[in-house]
Amino acid sequence: MTDVNASDTSAQGASAHGGKEIFKAWWQAARPPFYIATLAPLTLGFTFAAKTTGQYRWGLFALILFGSFVVHMATNLANDLFDHIQGVDAGPNIGGSRVIQQGKISPKALTVALVVLYGLGLLSAVIIISLSHQPVLWALVVFAALSSFFYVAPPVKYGHRALGEVFVFINMGLIMTAGTYLAVAAGWDRRVLALALPVSFMVAGILYYQSLPEIETDLAAGKHTLANVLGKTRAAFLYTIWWPVIWLLMINLWMVSLAAWPVFLCLLTLPLHIMAIKKIKAAGDGDWLWLDGHGHLVRKLYLANGVILIVSVAMS
Repeated sequence: MTDVNASDTSAQGASAHGGKEIFKAWWQAARPPFYIATLAPLTLGFTFAAKTTGQYRWGLFALILFGSFVVHMATNLANDLFDHIQGVDAGPNIGGSRVIQQGKISPKALTVALVVLYGLGLLSAVIIISLSHQPVLWALVVFAALSSFFYVAPPVKYGHRALGEVFVFINMGLIMTAGTYLAVAAGWDRRVLALALPVSFMVAGILYYQSLPEIETDLAAGKHTLANVLGKTRAAFLYTIWWPVIWLLMINLWMVSLAAWPVFLCLLTLPLHIMAIKKIKAAGDGDWLWLDGHGHLVRKLYLANGVILIVSVAMS
């Protein structure tokens, strides 16, 4: 009896350990630290809608968050799957979550997950559009869904054609902010586009920095990004002016009465930007792969400035 009990206990422990490892693998594939890129534009659109209409449609907003996070996760998984198929993430490349390369999740499992996630995203879109009575949202949903899938999927794979930042700017900046406003407010206000501009540059800035460490490995794999098209010198200069442009756009919102005085707190995040610039300068003409370990600086910049922008709009 003792041996049987011991065997059962061991089996349960192994099962629990296996379940934990599976969860960790999918968590790694999902890449949740980057979900702040989705949260800020959605919250900004909701905040402006609540302010202009006086209605807080929390249930609808929760559904928008769910659908958007599901598609964000699907985008990450599709990136892993198709970059693996095309050999982009092989060798020393640090792109993607590396779950396939590490043998944690099979390409087949990722394919099944993509079908489920895009299905959930479509179901969410149907409910959101039905509740908001804004059929024009279907145009945004279809464009965003195709952009999500064809980021690295052939034959389009625009992320391999130096267009990643452009589509992220449009989808995760303009469409998420304006689309959320349109759904929640059940109407249109063109001022939301002015609010969306700085957050669009912010989210595109995350992708741009993430491409810097792989500036050489991406090019060697045949993947063209904005960074490796520019070359190291011009890529470094572009990053230097990226966030000052964002801050100017944020301050301009105060000048046109779309944001309150806290928007000036964005200037307090300058040290984070300077730290990132110093890291890039220190890399010089050498190996830039190690810059990947400092991507947290840009994510902190995004989070801090996103919160400042949302609060400033709420207080205006």
